[in-house]
Amino acid sequence: MDTEDFLPKRADDPIAALGRQDLDPLSIGELEARMAALEAEIVRIKEKIRTAVNHRASADALFKR
Repeated sequence: MDTEDFLPKRADDPIAALGRQDLDPLSIGELEARMAALEAEIVRIKEKIRTAVNHRASADALFKR
């Protein structure tokens, strides 16, 4: 599977723009900082998903779905 398969289809989406950015001009330090920022974003997203799943489970339990 190509990485393009994971990118949003809208051209103005920031994730799509990030995936098209040329990494060649960046130094190792800049690349490491970028990677740390992306890893922090992944943690934030996982926490949001966990919260949403727990919220949904609580709502389902409340309404006995």
